[in-house]
Amino acid sequence: MIAQLAGSLVHKSPEQIVVDVQGVGYQVFVSLNAFYKLPEPGERVQLLIHTHVREDTLQLFGFLERVEKSLFLLLLGVSGIGPRLAVNILSGTPSEELETALEAGDLTRLVAIPGVGKKTAERLVVELRDKVKLARAARGAENGRPTGGLEGEAISALVNLGYRRTEAERAVQTACVGGASDLEVVIRLALKRLSA
Repeated sequence: MIAQLAGSLVHKSPEQIVVDVQGVGYQVFVSLNAFYKLPEPGERVQLLIHTHVREDTLQLFGFLERVEKSLFLLLLGVSGIGPRLAVNILSGTPSEELETALEAGDLTRLVAIPGVGKKTAERLVVELRDKVKLARAARGAENGRPTGGLEGEAISALVNLGYRRTEAERAVQTACVGGASDLEVVIRLALKRLSA
């Protein structure tokens, strides 16, 4: 199984790229979010790879970030979702926003992704909500970020209001450094910082 590729980017299009690794060109399918972050052809690229094997095909799916690959694998675990639809879902929204929508059960946001109907969105929420929460908590613990308690609740509230998770974390940490220990006060101070 191929888990990673590093080489020269030969060709890129919104759906697939070709990476030259010591004279061998590998066709790799990527999401639009990954496509926009890729370097120009001729430059070096390093991708995390998922090798998808079926009876008649072997396909490579590439990711620039671990979070996106983890989400892809979670999506593949949902019945009725294959690798192409999983890439399509990842193309429809940034990883962080997709996690937030799944965690919050935001069906409206999920149905707005091309290729995702109401039933698929409901299945995604039912099957992935808890898994996404666990993945985020594990990442937060690895990065030394707050994952629960007062700070976690305040961050969750700000994310549900539409702020990006990283912005919410910074604002809440600043509010807590100021000595706030009540949830309502922390959220108010964080909102004040975010609107400044």
